[in-house]
Amino acid sequence: MKNILNILIRILNFSVLAFAINSPFILANVPLPLKISVWIVLFAYFVVFNIFPSAKKYPTLRLKVLGDGAELILAFWVTCAADVPFVAVCVKRLIEGDTDYGFYIAYGIVLVLCEAAIFWNGIIRVYLTSVQLRIKHRVLGILFGMIPVANLVMLMIIYIKTRREAISETARAELDKSRHDKMICATKYPILFVHGVFFRDSRLMNYWGRIPAALQENGARVFYGENQSALSVEDSAKELARKIKEIVNQTGCGKLNIIAHSKGGLDARYAITKLDCAQYIASLTTINTPHKGCLFAEYLLNTCKPRLKNFIEKTYNRIFYALGDDNPDFMSAVKCLTNSYCEQFNKDVPDSPDIMYQSFGSKAKNRRSGRFPLNFSYPVVKKYDGDNDGLVALSSMPWGERFTPVYPIGRRGVTHADMIDLNRVDIKGFDVREFYVQMLAELKERGY
Repeated sequence: MKNILNILIRILNFSVLAFAINSPFILANVPLPLKISVWIVLFAYFVVFNIFPSAKKYPTLRLKVLGDGAELILAFWVTCAADVPFVAVCVKRLIEGDTDYGFYIAYGIVLVLCEAAIFWNGIIRVYLTSVQLRIKHRVLGILFGMIPVANLVMLMIIYIKTRREAISETARAELDKSRHDKMICATKYPILFVHGVFFRDSRLMNYWGRIPAALQENGARVFYGENQSALSVEDSAKELARKIKEIVNQTGCGKLNIIAHSKGGLDARYAITKLDCAQYIASLTTINTPHKGCLFAEYLLNTCKPRLKNFIEKTYNRIFYALGDDNPDFMSAVKCLTNSYCEQFNKDVPDSPDIMYQSFGSKAKNRRSGRFPLNFSYPVVKKYDGDNDGLVALSSMPWGERFTPVYPIGRRGVTHADMIDLNRVDIKGFDVREFYVQMLAELKERGY
């Protein structure tokens, strides 16, 4: 019943808006005093609608601006469609010899100004506030903006994506609010996130996307490994071990639950077994970690020309040194991802019997599943390793007492980056934030 009422209100709003925009034509034969009175009312309505296009409540200001922007885009699309018959009549009259050019010019000016006000009000709002609207859609929106019909089609795509974002984010906020008092992610021990290779923990661009905020909203205590972007497993593990002991000593928490992605899982395993950290760890959950290595990485190292390898290594190390790494070592990091290294690693680094190990993994379904560079690497990895997430073979990810594969519905799949929400993309059939919330809820239930 509520949805039906909302639809009726929206139809009424758009109808009045279309009437206001085309009022010079519709009220052409109405006496001037009445015409002025009606115009004043319609103008006031038009201004109010552009400020408050929807009465819907949103949990945050960003979502309010986003949702209202999407509503304005829909209003522009609908009113443009409603303008067509009025414009067609005007064109027909002009062709037939009507010479009242002043009227048609005035009507045209009102039409263009009103539609422009609605359009720019909506598009600026969604461009400034949307997270899901990709650069591709923003650019195409600008390029198609002056092409009739194509601009309306592109605008409808933008509306669908931003409207969906506003609705899904609102639903998530309401879900978190409804279970806030339960603190379902308040695990016995804090969470330590350990990132993968070629990235760093950053406050400006969180490696884990929207995940930490969702976990903290539900009671989790979150820390970060903050190790360098590219080192050997042994050297990364030394940094991680120092961080583990630092957190435990400063907080008095006793132990930590580690959630590690990609190479971070190998770093954590080494720190636990070889660097006296087992006593500080309650559980280790690895996400898309190449426990059995990557034949793809082995192939690259064996076939890449020494000159090219040297160039890539020096370039990477120089860039990440400038970004804050003390001693980045690109080539050592890559070697630790090979099949031969991991085979020996698994023999030398046994699991601690006092720690719960578990793993999760995903796979992409085609090269279009991920963004650059995963869309390019996927078919190459597929050739050597089979089903993969764009970088790591699915068969290489299982470790510990349980491995849980992620298989969402649809044609997209879930990539290496999707599993940490790196691109902040909503995927049909896979809510990455809720995936981690439920992961922590289970850790809490099991006493970790």
